[in-house]
Amino acid sequence: FIFPSSEIYGGISGFWDFGPLGVELFNNIRQDWWNFFIRKRSDIVGIEASIISHPKTWKASGHLKSFSDVSVVCKECKKANKIDKSEIGKVKCDFCNGEYEIKGEFNLMFKTSVGALNPQEAYLRGETAQGMFLDFKLVHQTSRLQLPFGIAQIGRCFRNEIAPRDFLFRSREFNIGELEFFLHPNDNKCSLLTNEHLSLKIKFLDAETQKIGSNELKELTIKDLLKKNKLEEWHAYWLAEQIMWFYSLNLKEIKIREHKKDELSHYSSATFDIDYEYPFGSKEIAGNANRGQYDLTQHKNESKEPMEIFDEATKSKIIPRVIEPTFGMERVFLAILTKAHTYDEKRQNIILKIPVKLAPIKASVFPIVKNPKYEKISEDIVTNLKTSFNVVYDRSGSIGRRYSRNDEIGTPFCITIDDQTVKDNTITIRDRDTTKQIRVKISLLKETIQKTIDGEDLFKFGKLINTRKK
Repeated sequence: FIFPSSEIYGGISGFWDFGPLGVELFNNIRQDWWNFFIRKRSDIVGIEASIISHPKTWKASGHLKSFSDVSVVCKECKKANKIDKSEIGKVKCDFCNGEYEIKGEFNLMFKTSVGALNPQEAYLRGETAQGMFLDFKLVHQTSRLQLPFGIAQIGRCFRNEIAPRDFLFRSREFNIGELEFFLHPNDNKCSLLTNEHLSLKIKFLDAETQKIGSNELKELTIKDLLKKNKLEEWHAYWLAEQIMWFYSLNLKEIKIREHKKDELSHYSSATFDIDYEYPFGSKEIAGNANRGQYDLTQHKNESKEPMEIFDEATKSKIIPRVIEPTFGMERVFLAILTKAHTYDEKRQNIILKIPVKLAPIKASVFPIVKNPKYEKISEDIVTNLKTSFNVVYDRSGSIGRRYSRNDEIGTPFCITIDDQTVKDNTITIRDRDTTKQIRVKISLLKETIQKTIDGEDLFKFGKLINTRKK
């Protein structure tokens, strides 16, 4: 799924390549995110902004001044690391628990240059958000959306990390899925907040608990957070929407951590981390910040261009405020991959239980024996299914071996062409997770797979067959 970048030269820390299976899984995650947050809605549009923008962008945003970590080296094992400014003197070495020596602050922006003869200093973007703020007025004009509305994108970002680690979790090149939702500055009532959002149960770590050095979680609902004045309604709505997306991917091992005042980003008045329980610990997979009017105001001041828009509802010119849900897409990928990785004692084999809608390969088609008639039917099925899904044709090795290698890469369905297929145009579909099989007509195969991807139960579409040997 994932290869070290430039491996033939020993690799380069913090950079990774997606292999054939990895890129399919990653694209499916991106598409599911896009469908959930953009396609199914009428109040959000997507863009694809440039990786390099005018250098003044990063001065206005505060990244050149404030986007930094503290570089440290362990006095005992000599390994380099980074810590947040708020943690100076409070944390010890991740590797040996030794004390850290402070080396100073280090800006995370990647410098580059633009132009050959008279190069201009520029930066690779550290977040996708600024592209959406720079294009805000153009998007507003061309999309004809009125407040409240959002702009979203998924794109590559770059941070010159001091100590990349934990595989894909902390890299120097990665993808962020970000959404900027623009609101009238006086709009504090969310018309989209439903009982489903309000009743959503979460594990919550508040700022007060962290201040006394505890990590004790509280079981609360989104409604409870509102009652405690931890956030306002639009912020609550978007935090709930993020959690709902994770739950739709079966990633339920998450908790919400409130940022303490001394760790808030320079642009945020309230921020929440969504942490996921990885095999190496509970770590941030997504976040949600109330950015207020900070960014649009900063760009107005730096560019000397007006950033106000005319709000039809109030018949006034305003600079909107912003709620920002953000996702580390590689971190989502890593969560899905590690959760899916299962060893089945009965089968003596690794089973990658990736959700069907995200699986890199949806089905593997194979004839039960090498026979021209069976192979022709198999090839025709593959040709037909490939118009809608990523499927493969597998005809080498025993049936058991073919099942096993498809289980290992997360293929949810194995489709077998056998003696009965020739007689009545039916095939067997084997389910990856249970190994149960049903018999389905070839003419209904594409519809069956699609409905299963959409969340319906495979076993309602055909007759369960007995696969035990007589």
